[in-house]
Amino acid sequence: MSQTTLFERAEECIKACKPAEKIKLSYETETAWQEKKLSLDKISAILKFEEPGRPDKPELVPPRELNRRKITTKEGHAALIHSICHIEFNAINLAWDAVYRFQDMPVEFYADWIKVAKEEAFHYELLSQHLNSLGYEYGDFSAHNGLWESALLTAFDPMVRMALVPRVLEARGLDVTPGIVNKLKGIGDQAAIDILAIVHRDEIGHVEIGTRWFRYLCEQRGLNSEKIFKELIDKYMKGTLRGPFDHDARKRAGFTEEELIYLESTNLN
Repeated sequence: MSQTTLFERAEECIKACKPAEKIKLSYETETAWQEKKLSLDKISAILKFEEPGRPDKPELVPPRELNRRKITTKEGHAALIHSICHIEFNAINLAWDAVYRFQDMPVEFYADWIKVAKEEAFHYELLSQHLNSLGYEYGDFSAHNGLWESALLTAFDPMVRMALVPRVLEARGLDVTPGIVNKLKGIGDQAAIDILAIVHRDEIGHVEIGTRWFRYLCEQRGLNSEKIFKELIDKYMKGTLRGPFDHDARKRAGFTEEELIYLESTNLN
């Protein structure tokens, strides 16, 4: 890796197709950043990335076409771990895209999202290794492309990205993890429970980073963050939000009481 521009390195990370290569590049880029070997010189042509680098498998299908399997079966158990593994793989791309796409942000913004990319890569490693221990590999089950579609939807504005990706889609993981842990307790998968404890802890931090930068951008534009958050959900996510919402975890990630009350009012369940 001879390049010295952070944005070029981020592009390499996004383009990498093999998971092992994407993880290696993510770790190397984070190290180079910490060692102050990367500049913030802008690149002239920012790519849209209709598709990030990914392996040939898993097959990507609409969410409604995903097979539902009982966790009490070997295949269903593995499919659950695979689905979380897929989320973490996509989260690596999302973090690097935030670095790559928005090149007019303060240096602290890049430090935050580089840290997120490194942690998402570590989460993927833990989950894929556990999946291997169950006799399966990443790509053995189909998956959906919803997270990357959200990156395309929000590529035009970092404020919209921070509002809708970390604070809506990624925050959903804070809500569902306790239920997943209960299911894993039922089948005695302590290793997965331990991994999810790490993921859940880190994801609170990731959502908090999204919250902090969303509010920063609102403040820069003279906007009320709570009002804008509601407006963006109404515009882009109306009719899609489902509870329950984990109020404690979301408060730790920076959500206000008013925002939580609003989310409950949109709940489809």
